[in-house]
Amino acid sequence: MNRKAVVLLSGGLDSTVCMAVANSEGYELLPISFNYHQRHSRELVAAASVAQHYKIDRHLVIETNMEAIGGSALTDASLAVPTGQIGAVGVPVTYVPARNLIFLSYALGYAEVTGADRVYIGVNALDYSGYPDCRPEFIALFQQLADYSTKAAVEDGRKIIIETPLINLTKKDIVLLGDRLGAPLHLTTSCYQGTDEACGQCDSCLLRLKGFAEAGLPDPILYRTRSD
Repeated sequence: MNRKAVVLLSGGLDSTVCMAVANSEGYELLPISFNYHQRHSRELVAAASVAQHYKIDRHLVIETNMEAIGGSALTDASLAVPTGQIGAVGVPVTYVPARNLIFLSYALGYAEVTGADRVYIGVNALDYSGYPDCRPEFIALFQQLADYSTKAAVEDGRKIIIETPLINLTKKDIVLLGDRLGAPLHLTTSCYQGTDEACGQCDSCLLRLKGFAEAGLPDPILYRTRSD
């Protein structure tokens, strides 16, 4: 029987490289993406393209309405997406409250039902935007929760492991890893604005461009403007 891994796939650089890592480790890939009523659907289009690249039979897309909660520039159009603030201190307005907690909970349930023993998530604690749910402490505590919250763990003795292969990598390292593994980086999107051409100015674009520049590789996606 093939080992199975649920992969949280946003269509962005990190999640796509994370998928490439799971693929390289021989897992049958079970990608899960989320329509959480974000301001744009461009990332879902990218996620579908990445799943097709890996010839995935089933790409699960969950709908959950985080727009109703609000509080983030990624779900509330009245809040402006910040630009040029990757060095700012504190949690930025692009943080979506409890997003990874919610997404991991869905992924954990999906892993239990499908028999997967791994959940891969591309969180990163070095070159990142300061989100609290991308930090090692959060993942460690969620793992403890997972060990007590599923029938698979408490009755069947089947522990589902949360894998974070990118958590201690810089964006440069992530780009180089993706390139080495043949990840379809040209299909990804990172821009918070969600346009066909990335804006090149938001924090996510700036972090991505910085990573490619430091890796010495061209970023294969289109930008409206580039700061590199």
